[in-house]
Amino acid sequence: MSAAKKGLGRGFDSLIPTDLIDDSFDPNNLYDPIADEDKKVSHEQTLPLTKIVANPDQPRRQFDQTAIEELAASIKEHGLIQPIVVTPKGEAYEIVAGERRYRASTLAGLTEVPVIIRTLSAQNQLELSLVENIQRRDLNAIETAIAYAKLRDQFNLTNEQIAARVHKSSSSIINTMRLLKLPKEAIALVAEGKLREGQVRPLIGQDDTLILEILPKILAEEWSARKVEQYVVNLKRATEANEPKETVDVAPETVAAIDALSNRFNTKVAIRTNTKGAGKIVIDFKNQQEFERIKDLLS
Repeated sequence: MSAAKKGLGRGFDSLIPTDLIDDSFDPNNLYDPIADEDKKVSHEQTLPLTKIVANPDQPRRQFDQTAIEELAASIKEHGLIQPIVVTPKGEAYEIVAGERRYRASTLAGLTEVPVIIRTLSAQNQLELSLVENIQRRDLNAIETAIAYAKLRDQFNLTNEQIAARVHKSSSSIINTMRLLKLPKEAIALVAEGKLREGQVRPLIGQDDTLILEILPKILAEEWSARKVEQYVVNLKRATEANEPKETVDVAPETVAAIDALSNRFNTKVAIRTNTKGAGKIVIDFKNQQEFERIKDLLS
């Protein structure tokens, strides 16, 4: 056992708030600055799925079918834990937030689901209240990320609209919400103040197994944000050095496909393949605005 691990006392589990990361842990339930207001203007009940309709103006147009099937399997086993948010629409109820849960519940064979019913005026009131809380309260990075995600998912705001409401750049909104892509253990540590945002930001996008391996060292040895960043860079270099060398042998039909992609995205698209036939597609973008444009084309 290394010295670093000895310094962890009771081990990694002692460093993590285990009451936050059991099987039902959901980062979005860590902090809700408008929970009290929501209870005053909304009410929860159960509705038949046949009375719920999708929102035709739902900004998300494509849904990952595999993810929906996985969620449906979970719902079959545990039920729908997080209610769908709806608003009255004639004799039916239109989805405000939770179309993925709605689709998965249908696939799981449910006939009724828990919902939170809001009027449109209540929806507007809660949106304003949430923005006010973001602007006035001393929130940590995770709380802020969750608040942004709530504006996106429950109030159907785009990143640009959120940015305008809280007087920040779109890239700042996106980067803050990316913290929620970290494993729940890392999220909990930041939420509890045991790790700083700068210490975990270089870990975003890394393999969860790697992150869970490195977290105890970051904690025990009190790594700086710069040291975490350098560790990730060195690891990437070592990985690339061990990868099979790339080859330029590309089939004609692949070249044609790359040209088609370049035309579709209006930017340079390249392919990298190795001797084993594996590879990757690289799409260039010059700035955040171009990245958002390409992302919209991919979604």
